[in-house]
Amino acid sequence: MRSQTKIAGLPALIPVLLMLACGTAAASGDLYQARSVVTGQGEESRQIGFATALREVLVKVSGDPRLADEPAVAALAGRAASLVASYRYRDRMEGIPVHDEQGTRDRPFDLTVSFDQAEIDAALGSLGREPWTGSRPRIVMFVSVRPGGDAYLLAADGERGRDLREALAAAAERFGMTLALPSRAALSEARLGVETLPAADLATLDATIESAGGDVAMAGSLVWSDEALGWVAEWRLYSLGESYRWQISGVSFDAALRSAAAGAAQILSGHGPPK
Repeated sequence: MRSQTKIAGLPALIPVLLMLACGTAAASGDLYQARSVVTGQGEESRQIGFATALREVLVKVSGDPRLADEPAVAALAGRAASLVASYRYRDRMEGIPVHDEQGTRDRPFDLTVSFDQAEIDAALGSLGREPWTGSRPRIVMFVSVRPGGDAYLLAADGERGRDLREALAAAAERFGMTLALPSRAALSEARLGVETLPAADLATLDATIESAGGDVAMAGSLVWSDEALGWVAEWRLYSLGESYRWQISGVSFDAALRSAAAGAAQILSGHGPPK
């Protein structure tokens, strides 16, 4: 049952600059675009990149992360090239000379793929899904991190957690969402800390961040576990009168943060609770 504990000082968040964006909401056109890393610019490598990008776009446009694992999507991925509107490469080793032909074939590139919107919408229809339309909620994340030593709250301008912020930005882009973090000043004014965050009422946080430009508050924790051989993450979100919780364990922090974004997308797009 959702806690009704309210944290003293939460109203003080309102006059404080609450959020520094950690990811940007994808514009409509960007939802139909994805990037993958490929080796060389040959046809075989390009087809693999197209298939990877297609899976990401289907998930991003629909808001349903479960699509990535559906057999029907694997079949669609086999003809991904027919859905492509345009593509471009960026040399990830730009500025580093190529020494031989082998080096050219093995050189890594970012392959950015833009898919035809009508084709993707039709593909989603064949999968029993439809595009997640309308403005996507701006999510403000309150996250405690325990890497094995002292725990801390992840802040947009914090001295710690740079890699986590970069991973969060990547997750935001992958799911076509805005994921933002509170500033250190906002956390301080709200008197939120590692010990008080688990009891923070999400409905109260939702009402508070709305006055500062946010739409939905998400709370969670990242704990390093030697036993699990990775990070253990727990997430909770409150939406339309329902409280949701999910977790993942034994993963990298990139995967842990992707699970936060994926779960939020699944809930807010109307595809039910994550498991």
